[in-house]
Amino acid sequence: MDFRKRDNVSVDCVIFGLDSYGLNILLRNRKLNMFNDDFPVIDDWVIAGGPVIISKTLGETADLIFKSITGLNAFNRIQFHTYGNPSRLKSEKDLLWIRSQGLKRQTMTIAYYYTQPKESIVLKNSDFKWFPLKSLPDLGFDHKRIINDAHEDLKQKIMVDPVIFDLMPVKFTLNELQLAFESILEVELDNRNFRKKVLNKAYIVPLNQTKKGSAKKPSKLYVFSRDVYDKVTETDYIINI
Repeated sequence: MDFRKRDNVSVDCVIFGLDSYGLNILLRNRKLNMFNDDFPVIDDWVIAGGPVIISKTLGETADLIFKSITGLNAFNRIQFHTYGNPSRLKSEKDLLWIRSQGLKRQTMTIAYYYTQPKESIVLKNSDFKWFPLKSLPDLGFDHKRIINDAHEDLKQKIMVDPVIFDLMPVKFTLNELQLAFESILEVELDNRNFRKKVLNKAYIVPLNQTKKGSAKKPSKLYVFSRDVYDKVTETDYIINI
């Protein structure tokens, strides 16, 4: 396999993970110390990414990066934006990092995001760590903007596409589904109204199973049926909030 890389085209991967506390982002620790007072010490966080492999497509390169971090072979990927502004890298730390890696300052980045249940990802590299979307650390490059753009695209997608079920466990309760919508959309939903709308969706299928929790009464479990969803009208909202 040809592993030569394009020195001015890269892919960045925003990896979303959802748990009971909300939406999370997987970040990599970026460190560099030149042990010279003339250069700043770099110790911040960035999203996963890297140069495009010449023998691979953009998506294949992104998938290789994702697999190397998670070990997963089945995943959900969405391309959402391209960043090519020649002045997108400005800070002293970013410019130092680029020079230290032998990369070009003007690089075009094609950005993707991955939607997975957080519990399904077992990290293979200790440099990576999950952070709640609401409390991100100091970020390098223009990655704060990329994460914000990914989040905005995800907000739009979950209203008209079944992307939210990629973030959910296969079996879920209605409360878990409501919390997922609330976490991503950053809104508070009326419980009774939400349940009524969900139960009208034929592709959200009840199971003869329950999940035990802190409540006295176990919660009924549901699954998302792709087969049923594919048969409904294209204009049907996932949940018309």
